[in-house]
Amino acid sequence: MKLSDIIIQKIRQQGPISFCDFMEMALYYPGLGYYTSDKKKIGKSGDYYTSSNLTSVFGEMLGKQIEEMWYILGKKEMTVVEMGAGTGILSEDVIKFLKTNKDLSRVLNYCIVEKSPYLQKEQQDRLKNENVKWYDSLSKLWGMEGCIFSNELPDAFPIHLVEMKNELMEVFVGYENGFIEILKPASDQLKNYLKELDVTLSSGYRTEINLEAIKWIGQIGSSLKKGFVISIDYGYPSIELYQEYRNRGTLMCYYDHTVNESPFEHIGEQDMTSHVNFSALDHWGRKNGLDLCGFTDQAYFLIGLGIDEYLKNLQEKSPKDYFLKMLPIKSLIMDMGVTFNVMIQKKGVEHAELSGLKFSLQAMKLR
Repeated sequence: MKLSDIIIQKIRQQGPISFCDFMEMALYYPGLGYYTSDKKKIGKSGDYYTSSNLTSVFGEMLGKQIEEMWYILGKKEMTVVEMGAGTGILSEDVIKFLKTNKDLSRVLNYCIVEKSPYLQKEQQDRLKNENVKWYDSLSKLWGMEGCIFSNELPDAFPIHLVEMKNELMEVFVGYENGFIEILKPASDQLKNYLKELDVTLSSGYRTEINLEAIKWIGQIGSSLKKGFVISIDYGYPSIELYQEYRNRGTLMCYYDHTVNESPFEHIGEQDMTSHVNFSALDHWGRKNGLDLCGFTDQAYFLIGLGIDEYLKNLQEKSPKDYFLKMLPIKSLIMDMGVTFNVMIQKKGVEHAELSGLKFSLQAMKLR
């Protein structure tokens, strides 16, 4: 049975389902959802690229930031947790860099939290020669000290679609010779989300509310005893995310390297994402013991970590390698660099001057 038929059957049995439940099934239904199927997702034969697909330098720079965190934490045993590791390419590059520091390598525990059995198998094949442990939940690493990081993860969490009418309404999905949208009064939980962030939507404004993201950052805050959290994703603070020109929201679908706004097509075969609200991650992070270190875009993050110096040294040592690596690195900085943002939080650490935040965008208010 096709996934679309399973969803239709559920609607006929239970009535209209929330868009969040629809998206959850489309992305994560066992064996048939986008992330749980064996469909190639990332790279040339997939539906989109990530920064780690462009060049290994992205992983090296991220590894450099994690190494600096290890020094700040006292050069003790360190657990590094990557949440949602995709194909494992970024893990491979980060581990390769961290292994260049023999002292760190001896006390490093590298863990991956991955819900998708298919992706976990792909990661294990790629990293079979590395000392990596896999978990299906962060709760199994409760009390850890070190760094938890993610690259393009919260954007893929199922979201609630809401629209402001006379009151806040939530989008539900029904079926009448095709999938249709039905508006119902939003729950208090959705209303309180906007209230806590001091967000007021104008009439007709449609947007997404990612309750899963605040649950996720809460789990991170509870699990981390001491250390840092690095979140890399596309998105904005509330003040930018809810501008009037975004009054139709940010939900997008990716299929075969094309972008569309049709979530009811290619069900289970296309990715669905929405922009991350970094103000929400900061707000609910603070509620769970995480303090903000800084917020910047990927370009400034990489420049702070010395990617310009990396290119300069490469040009001097190996002009041939320089020309091979220059274009993907330029894309990391100039294309993806201004699209993706980086937020770093900390817990149990008083003073932390991080190279990746040398050019922190503190002027862009998160609260």
